[in-house]
Amino acid sequence: MKMLLAGETFSATTSVAIGSDVLTSATSTNGATAFNAALAAEGIAVTQIGGERCAAEFPYDLDALAQYQVVVISDVGALTLLVTPDARAGRVGVNRLDVLKAYVEGGGGLMLAGGYMGFQGMFGTARFHDTPVEDVLPVRCLPFCDGMEVPQGLQASILQSSHPIFSGVEGPLPPILGMNKLEFRQDGLSGLLATCHHRGTDWPLLAVRDHGRGRTIAWATDIGPHWLSQDFLGWSFYGKLMANMVRWLAGTDEKAGCRI
Repeated sequence: MKMLLAGETFSATTSVAIGSDVLTSATSTNGATAFNAALAAEGIAVTQIGGERCAAEFPYDLDALAQYQVVVISDVGALTLLVTPDARAGRVGVNRLDVLKAYVEGGGGLMLAGGYMGFQGMFGTARFHDTPVEDVLPVRCLPFCDGMEVPQGLQASILQSSHPIFSGVEGPLPPILGMNKLEFRQDGLSGLLATCHHRGTDWPLLAVRDHGRGRTIAWATDIGPHWLSQDFLGWSFYGKLMANMVRWLAGTDEKAGCRI
């Protein structure tokens, strides 16, 4: 099984003043290290395009996406995919969010994961609200800042423990430290598998949907730190849960012959 992961890399520049001198250093971090290792252990090959490379390198057409059974978008905003090098130069080109929608409708599996740049985003800058990607998800994005930090931890409630995504996974899920606020899509095609209760509201944590010939997942928190706690990352079923999501999206048993 081949999977494409878009995003999850971060760069930071730090300036330090020492007297009259200023020293500047830069660091890069891959937030998907644990995720990639867990999937590799489950026999799933991950190709990652870091956030800084997505504008130029994320696939532009269905032929390029067709080599992957599943696409996961994590912590990279809609504008990064929309503003291609052609668009930045003022040339008419492709809308890759339309391509992702067509990919799902043709039989592909798509997961949108949470984070500061997931769904609408911590500062409202991820901007997946009112886009073709939102059209295929089992949730609707709120049209404003949707991220919440909960350092004391949120405990998930599993609503459908018999779903294949929880096969071989023994609950409860470990605590998470934040998530994106989302609206579950009550359309008969979507399923709500887990929620987190916070300040009087049960927010969707994990939701699934059949759309066209494909499938989608909304995972409203990180796939790695920091919203996934160290307890979650060290949990013996972390890799199994992530791999089950990818395998359900691929759906090779139920959807044989329906790949793009």
